[in-house]
Amino acid sequence: QVQLVESGGGLVQAGGSLRLSCVASVSIFSINVMGWYRQAPGKQRELVAVVMSSGSSVYADSVKGRCAISRTNTKNMVTLQMNSLKPEDTAVYYCNVRIGRLEHWGQGTPVTVSS
Repeated sequence: QVQLVESGGGLVQAGGSLRLSCVASVSIFSINVMGWYRQAPGKQRELVAVVMSSGSSVYADSVKGRCAISRTNTKNMVTLQMNSLKPEDTAVYYCNVRIGRLEHWGQGTPVTVSS
């Protein structure tokens, strides 16, 4: 079973920044895709940003230009730097990894952006 340990969520004012980190219990080199999804109250879970094993990344249109995702291979870690946060970014953020056809989720870390 893959364990994902998330950190970095919290409360921030609009316009502020947060950095989310997720450390996997397996070698990052076995992971095909690693990234972050979020789920706001009453809404479906949605992609925020993912990074492939090739290093290429995909961002939701709503966060493009405000977020940057990166992998740290030596720590089996993925980091999401979020800037210029908006109240609509408020959600529980989940780390997600895909290994082959299997998908694994973290417990989630809440992010609240106050106006």
